[in-house]
Amino acid sequence: MNTTTPKEMEEKGKILIIDDNEDVLFALNLLLEPYMEKIKVTTQPTRIKHFMETFQPDVILLDMNFCRDAISGQEGFDYLEEILSIDPKAIVIFMTAYSDTEKAVRAIKAGATDFISKPWEKEKLLATLFSAVKLGKSRKEVDRLQEQVTALRNDASLPELIGESPAMRKVKDTIFRLSDTDANILILGENGTGKDLVARMLKHFSPRATEAFVTIDLGSIPEQLFESELFGYEKGAFTDAHKSKPGRMEMASGGTLFLDEIGDIPLSLQGKLLRVLENRTIERVGSNKPIALDIRLISATNKDLEEEITRGLFREDLLYRINTMTVTVPPLRRRKEDLPDMIEFFIRKIEKEQKKKILDIEPLTLDFLYQYDYPGNIRELKNLLERMVALSDDGILRSRGFAKSPSVPAQEQREVLPLRTARGIFEKEHIENALAVTGGNVAAAAKLLDITKRQLWNKIAEYKIQR
Repeated sequence: MNTTTPKEMEEKGKILIIDDNEDVLFALNLLLEPYMEKIKVTTQPTRIKHFMETFQPDVILLDMNFCRDAISGQEGFDYLEEILSIDPKAIVIFMTAYSDTEKAVRAIKAGATDFISKPWEKEKLLATLFSAVKLGKSRKEVDRLQEQVTALRNDASLPELIGESPAMRKVKDTIFRLSDTDANILILGENGTGKDLVARMLKHFSPRATEAFVTIDLGSIPEQLFESELFGYEKGAFTDAHKSKPGRMEMASGGTLFLDEIGDIPLSLQGKLLRVLENRTIERVGSNKPIALDIRLISATNKDLEEEITRGLFREDLLYRINTMTVTVPPLRRRKEDLPDMIEFFIRKIEKEQKKKILDIEPLTLDFLYQYDYPGNIRELKNLLERMVALSDDGILRSRGFAKSPSVPAQEQREVLPLRTARGIFEKEHIENALAVTGGNVAAAAKLLDITKRQLWNKIAEYKIQR
C-alpha cells in the first residue's frame, strides 16, 4: 500500500476551480491551499476563456451541473467543449455526484482527464490532483521540446552568401565539394565575416539538411555551466535541477552541431569536449548512463589555433579532431568587388525592415563605402547601412556623421599630434565603432576588439564614451 502523504508530493501547480456553489469553492480553496502553487476559484463558467488566457492553469476542476441545469450535466459537457476548443491538451477534472458517474465516464470519452465524486475523500482528491498536475506539466514540457526541435529541423532556408569574387567562389566551391561528407569542418575567419552563414550553408547542402542545426557559442558559456548546458542534467543533479533537461549536444543528435567561437573555450574544458567528440557519447550531469551522439560537427573561430597551441592555450589533439577539413572566409576588405551586390542586398532588406524607400546613394557616400576597410566586416557594413537608412528622410543615403569624407584636403589630415594623444583618439574612435557595429552590446564589442568585458568597461569610463 502506498503510504506517501500529500505533503511529501513534489508536484505543485496552478488550479482553476469552477463551481456555482460558493461553499464548495471555499472548502476546496481551504483544503488545497497548502498543496498547490496557486488557486483561482469562480462561480462563473462564462469566464473560462479569461482565466485560461490570464491564469494559465495546469489543471481545471470543473463541476458537471450548474444552476441552469442541475440534472443532465449538459452544461458541464458544454464548458468542457469550450475549454478543449481553447486548449485541446487542457487537463480537466470533473466533479460529480455519485449518481453521475456514468456521465463522468462519458465525459472522459469526450476529453476530460478524470473525475472526482462528491462528497470527496481528501486523499483521493489530492492524489487525483497531483497526478493531473504532473500530467499537465509533462505535456507542457513535451510541447516545449517539440516546438524547439521543430524549429531546429525546419531551419532549412538557404543562407545568403553574397558575392561572386574569386575569394567567395572558392568558399562556395569548397562548400559544394563537402556536401556529401560528414567530415568535421573548421571555419576560419575574422569576426563579422559570416562564418555562421557558411556553417548553415554546409548544413543546407549536406545529407542532414532536414535535421536539427544546433549552435553553441562556446565563448559565452560560463565555465561552471559548461557541462550542464552542453550535456544536460538529471533531476536532482544540483540544487536547482527540479527536472531533467537534455543538453544542446543531445538535441543536435541526428543533425548538425555548430560549435561557434571554439577558440575561446577554456583549456580546462577542452579535454571534456575532446572526450565527447572522440567517443560520440555524453553523460548528463548526475547520471553515469552514456547517451550516443550522431552528429555532423562544424566548428568556427576567429583565432589562429596553431598560434594558440604554441602559447599553450589550445590542445593540439582537439584541433586534429575538429579540423578534418578547413574553410577560410575572407575579410570584406579582400573582396571589395562584392560590395555592389552586398550594398544592394542589404539596402533592399533594410528597406523592408524600416518601411522606407531608398532612391539613391550620394556619390561621396558611395566612394566612402568602397574605400572603407571594414574592420567589423559584413556586420559593420550592414550596421552602417542601417544607420544611413534610418537617418535618411528623402530617400538618399549619406555618410555625413559617420566618417571623414574622402574629399577632405590632404593638408588637413597631416596634422601631427603627440603620440599619446593620437593613440587615445584612435582608441576612442575604434571602441565607438565597435560599439556601433554591435549595437551597443559590450560583450560582443569586447569580443570584436579581442579584450575582456572588464577592460572594455574601463576604456568606456576612461574616454567617457556614450552608449
